[in-house]
Amino acid sequence: MENLKMHTPDLAEENFRKLAAMFPNAVTETINEDGEVVRAIDADVLRQEISATVVEGAQERYQFTWPDKKKSVVLANQPIAKTLRLDREKSVGRDGTPGSIDTENIYIEGDNLDALKLLQETYLGKVKMIYIDPPYNTGSDAFVYDDDFTVTGTEFSEASGQRDEDGNLLFDMRVNNETNGRFHTDWLNMLYPRLRLAKDLLADDGVILINMDENEIDNLQKLCAEVFGKSNDLGTIIWDKRNPKGDAKGISYQHEYILVYAKNKIMFTETCKMQRPKKNASLIIKKANQLFSKVSLTYTLDDANADFAAWMRTQSDFSGGEKAYNKIDENGDVYRPVSMAWPNKKKAPDDYFIPLIHPITGKPCPVPERGWRNPSSTMKKMMDEGRILFGKDETTIPNSKYLLKENMYENIPSLLYFGGSDTDLLAKLNIPFDTPKVVSICQEHIASFMGQDDIVVDFFSGSATIAHAVLQQNADDGGHRKFILVQLQEETEEGGAAQKAGFKTICDIGEERIRRAGKMIKQETGADIDYGFRVFRVDTTNMEDVYYRPADYNQGQMQFFANNIKADRTPEDLLFQVMLDLGILLSSDIEETEIAGKKVFSVAGGYLIACFDSNVTEETVKAIAQRKPFYAVFRDSGMASDSVATNFEQIFETYSPKTQRKVL
Repeated sequence: MENLKMHTPDLAEENFRKLAAMFPNAVTETINEDGEVVRAIDADVLRQEISATVVEGAQERYQFTWPDKKKSVVLANQPIAKTLRLDREKSVGRDGTPGSIDTENIYIEGDNLDALKLLQETYLGKVKMIYIDPPYNTGSDAFVYDDDFTVTGTEFSEASGQRDEDGNLLFDMRVNNETNGRFHTDWLNMLYPRLRLAKDLLADDGVILINMDENEIDNLQKLCAEVFGKSNDLGTIIWDKRNPKGDAKGISYQHEYILVYAKNKIMFTETCKMQRPKKNASLIIKKANQLFSKVSLTYTLDDANADFAAWMRTQSDFSGGEKAYNKIDENGDVYRPVSMAWPNKKKAPDDYFIPLIHPITGKPCPVPERGWRNPSSTMKKMMDEGRILFGKDETTIPNSKYLLKENMYENIPSLLYFGGSDTDLLAKLNIPFDTPKVVSICQEHIASFMGQDDIVVDFFSGSATIAHAVLQQNADDGGHRKFILVQLQEETEEGGAAQKAGFKTICDIGEERIRRAGKMIKQETGADIDYGFRVFRVDTTNMEDVYYRPADYNQGQMQFFANNIKADRTPEDLLFQVMLDLGILLSSDIEETEIAGKKVFSVAGGYLIACFDSNVTEETVKAIAQRKPFYAVFRDSGMASDSVATNFEQIFETYSPKTQRKVL
C-alpha cells in the first residue's frame, strides 16, 4: 500500500521533469554553492533552444561540445523558404508504370537537412524506423552539404584553441586529416542538426539505426546520447565483416558498428520484441515437409528422421541452435528435445517433484535432481498435448518438445557475421555503385524492428538499398511497409563507371535501382505489392523570393502576397506545398477532377479539396462546400469577382461550416 505524501506537490521537481522531457540535451551536472555536483538544467542550452540567434555562455560544466555547436543548433531550428516539387517523369506507379503516382513510397532529391525540415509538419511522429549510413569521415570524405557555417579561419582557430599563446597557427586547416581541428567539427556540424530533426519524425515507439566505423564511433555515441538520451540506447551491433583492413601501423579493423537508439525505450519495447526471424527456419521446415511427404509403408518416419539428420549435418552455415531442430514428429513438425529440469540453484517446491508415468511401461520416470521446470498441473497439460518426450522405457528423464514453427524468431545478437557484399547483386541489376549497404542485413533489421504497415526513412540513401530491402521484405511476407528516401544530387565521378553507364547523379543511380529491383522482385516472386515511388525535388518556395511570417505583414499587403506566386509554378506545385503546410501525407491519393469548368484536386478521399484556378465562381465554391472537406484551399486572387470573395465565407457557413478554409 502506497503512503500518502502529506504535502503539496514538489513543483520544482515536476518542472524539472517536464523540461528534461522536452529538452534532454539541456540536462547537465554542475556545482552548487556547497561545492556538490548536482543535476541541473543548462540555462544556456535552454535559451539556445528557444532562440534564433547564437546565445553565449561560459559556465564550466560536464558537456559534449565542439566549435560551432551552437550554430548547428540554430541551423536545425531555422525555418526555410523551400518546398517539394513533384517530378512525374521520374515517378513510378504501384505496378511499375512510369509517370504514375499511385504509390505510397517517396524519393526526395536534395539536401537532407532541407528535406527533414520540410517533412516535419507532415511526418511528425509517424516514422517507425530511420536507417542511415552517413559519411564515415575517413579523411577522404567530401562533405558536400552546404550548411553555411560562416566562420573565418581566425574565428575557428580561436574557438578551437588551434593557436598558441603567441597567436601562431598550430594546425593546417586546409588539410582534411586528424591534425586539422575541423576534421571532427565539420562532421559533427553536418550530422548533429540532422539527427535532431530526425528524432522529431520518429514515432514514440520508433527506432533509429546508424552505421559507422571506428573513425567517428565515439563521437556518434555521444551525439546519440545527447539527442536521444542515453537511457534510450538499445545497444550496439558489432558487424564482423571478416575482411581485416591492411593497416600495418596497428590493429587491423575488420568490424563496423550499427548503433540502435529508441525514441522512447519503454514504449519501443512494448511494441517490439527485439527479435529477428531465424535465418534458416523456413528452409529447415521446407526440407522436413519434403521428407515427411514420402513417409509410407516402405519409407518410415524413422527413415525420414535419419535422412533429415544427415541433411542437417551437411549444412555448414547453420548455427548450433538451428541444427538442434533435427527431428520430425508423427505430425510432420520439426522439433528439438529440451530439458525440463528446474533451472535455478535452489530446490523447486514439492509440487515440482511429482514423477511422470511412462506411457508404455506404466512406471514412474526419474525426476531431475532439483525438480521439474513446471508444476504438476502444467506437466499434465503438456502430456495431454503430446509435448513430453519419453525414452523407450522409464529409466530416462523425459524432455519437452520444442516445435520450430512456434519458435521462428530469436533474440537479436550483438554480433553480426557477414563478410560478403552486394557487388554481385548490383552487377545483376547493372547498377554501378562502390559501397552499397547490404540488402539482406537491412531486410533483417526491417523485419525485426518494423511492423508490416510502418514507414522507414533513409536520408543518406546512396544507391537506395533501403528501398530495395523494403520491396523484398514486403514481397516475402505480404507487408505494406513504406519508404522515404532522401539523397543529395551529387554528380557522379567524372569518367567513372556510373557516368559511362549514363548516370549523371547519385539520385539517378538510386532511382534506377529501385525500378530495376522492383522488376526483378516482381518477376521472381509475382508478389502484389507497391513497387512504385513518387519523386520530389527540393526547390525554392512557390512564392516569389520573399519569406514571410503572418506577423510580418498587415492586411493592406494581402493582395501583394496573393499574387506573389512564381510564374513557372503549376497548380500541382501549389498542391504539394499546401499538403506540406497542412500536414497531409505526401503519399496520399490525389484525384484530379473538374467542377464548373475549374480544375480541382481531391486529396485523401476528399479530406482536402483545392482549386488554384482563376475566375472561380460561386458555383464552384458551392459545389466544393457541398462535398464537406476538412480543408478547402483556393488562391486569394482566384475569385471571379469581389462578390464571390464576399460570399465565400457565407457559402461555407451554409453548406459546410466545419470546413477549414485556406487561401494562398
